[in-house]
Amino acid sequence: MRIGCHADGLTYVFPMSYAYDGKYIYGRALEGLKTQMMRKSPAVCVEVENMQDMANWKSVIAWGNYEELKTSKERNEALLKLHQRILPLVSSEMTVLSKEWPFSPEDPNAIRGLVFRICLEKKTGRFEMNNATSNPSW
Repeated sequence: MRIGCHADGLTYVFPMSYAYDGKYIYGRALEGLKTQMMRKSPAVCVEVENMQDMANWKSVIAWGNYEELKTSKERNEALLKLHQRILPLVSSEMTVLSKEWPFSPEDPNAIRGLVFRICLEKKTGRFEMNNATSNPSW
């Protein structure tokens, strides 16, 4: 997934690991440019894609509003959603929520970073599915 944000005349697009529950996209981030910009201007654009090849792909673009989850209850519920998502075999420090992965930590407050959600307000998507063989017979 990629998130696009805009503040102070600067547009910034960045990749992000996420969980989605049908209404909200949940994420976790360390303090930096993206969090500063989304605080200033919470309206964001999100893009998710799945591409097998140039003839078989799906893409969704959505718009919504960034919101930091500050209460322990909201933060822990979001961390649980992030913890329960299906992860790729190769992942980064930000996709792994704790040193004990894949087991939930005893103290969710030990998980670094801020937790946020994006309430989606509008979505659009496109896809192409072409079942033609890659070696046509002539």
